Amino acid sequence: MKLFKDYLYIHRKILLYGSLVVFIFLLTFWLYRLPLGAVLYPTALCVAVGVVFFAFDFFRFQKDRKSINEIKSVTDAMLSAIVQSPPKDHEDWAEAMRAVISAHDEFAMQTREKYSDMITYYTVWAHQIKTPIASMRLILSGEDSQLSRKASAELFRIEQYVDMVLAFLRLGSDTTDYVFSQHRLDEIVKQAVRKFRGEFIMRKLTLSLELSETVITTDEKWLSFIIEQVLSNALKYTKTGGITIKSTDDGKLTVSDTGIGILPQDLPRIFDNGYTGSNGRLDKSASGIGLYLCKRICKNLSHSISAVSQVGKGTSVTIDLSKSVPRD
Repeated sequence: MKLFKDYLYIHRKILLYGSLVVFIFLLTFWLYRLPLGAVLYPTALCVAVGVVFFAFDFFRFQKDRKSINEIKSVTDAMLSAIVQSPPKDHEDWAEAMRAVISAHDEFAMQTREKYSDMITYYTVWAHQIKTPIASMRLILSGEDSQLSRKASAELFRIEQYVDMVLAFLRLGSDTTDYVFSQHRLDEIVKQAVRKFRGEFIMRKLTLSLELSETVITTDEKWLSFIIEQVLSNALKYTKTGGITIKSTDDGKLTVSDTGIGILPQDLPRIFDNGYTGSNGRLDKSASGIGLYLCKRICKNLSHSISAVSQVGKGTSVTIDLSKSVPRD
């Protein structure tokens, strides 16, 4: 019914013109006082011919509309093939579509080139910046003072930000470097925690580890990145108390802190790209990228991540690795 209404609306001018012609035709016969049969017979004949014409035209319209709806799901290659051999009476439409496809292809090529250049530049930058970072760390390793420890902690944060850039670039690329194999979850966690030992000591925060010897199938490098990001966030917003890390035999890892917590209205959006929330407005260095990357990487690894929090009491982030626990 909707299709028929659309057809009538599109052809409204033709129908209006035809109705006007018939009216003039009937009016003329009536004014000349011609016999009724002489009026009705040609009128009925014209209506019959008009009905047949519009029936064929409507079926053609229905076929065209079906083809247009199918175009919504076709690929660029299929669309190009259609416009190269268009149906009859559609050459103008095909010419216009060829121009649109050509402009689209040119724009897509320029966009890919710009994106490729950007990826190349930032990848080179991220790798080059690691050289002076390594040099600075080597210099600081020869000193043991409050200032050097603080400088080492800040240098470690810089390394994390560089790793975030690389992770962001790799997530957007067509290729990945995921390598799945079996690992003990507690060993991956301990390796990540060691990188933060200086910050725990300097800020006098406690660390409690309650880890099971669960074996999981995952990419060690990318899972370590997730754990480090979660730990970094926990440390950033924890001023007193400490952090507890627990893992269960079914492959669930929970990082809990005694920090400032997250407002209820912010909690559902903490994994959104660029979202910093109320805590981010307090900490001007927050980018809202870390947890977003964790969510994306977890999805790629067939893991999941979630959080619960109470303002003033702390936050618990759980990484669910249960799908990666080998079954007997």
